[in-house]
Amino acid sequence: MSEQNVRSARIARRTNETDIALQFSVDGTGQADLQTDVPFLNHMLDLFTKHGKFDLKLQANGDIEIDDHHTVEDIGIVLGQALREALGDKKGIKRYASVFVPMDEALAQVIIDISNRPHLEYRAEYPSNIVGNFNVELVHEFLWKFALEARVTLHVIVHYGRNTHHMIEAVFKAFGRALDEATLIDPRVEGVPSTKGVL
Repeated sequence: MSEQNVRSARIARRTNETDIALQFSVDGTGQADLQTDVPFLNHMLDLFTKHGKFDLKLQANGDIEIDDHHTVEDIGIVLGQALREALGDKKGIKRYASVFVPMDEALAQVIIDISNRPHLEYRAEYPSNIVGNFNVELVHEFLWKFALEARVTLHVIVHYGRNTHHMIEAVFKAFGRALDEATLIDPRVEGVPSTKGVL
């Protein structure tokens, strides 16, 4: 891919609650440079980046003395905005993907449609509400805000598992792999993959 066609974006967001700077490349090599106040999210985004073969540089500071909610939510917002900007007119992309990923006893599935219609369908029941210091409900918050800002349809299903960490890890690996597949350029696609002519 030529330099002028590199699909990447830089997004900054500063509020009274968070200060975030993010650089995202769709066509990367799996390089992650993650500096946030939420270690578990760092771990999950590292997996997402490696398995999606993206490049992600992220610096995020937030009001974690209250809790991790604002930081996790705003990172989802900024990452979604970056994907949408990086994909531009979406010409030639595959658009759809469905990926299963096992993590030991856990199995997760992520289905994506880069549709310009934001929706999250999230089916997951975890045995624990906390992993380390991370509130598990924030996984939904992150994915919903990503789907909303990226304007994608995202279905996330955790089919089974016993270990909450493994289950969430399978989700983020599947998320990265599904997004990678859906954003691939298919030389057979002329324009955008829609009978409407636009996405």
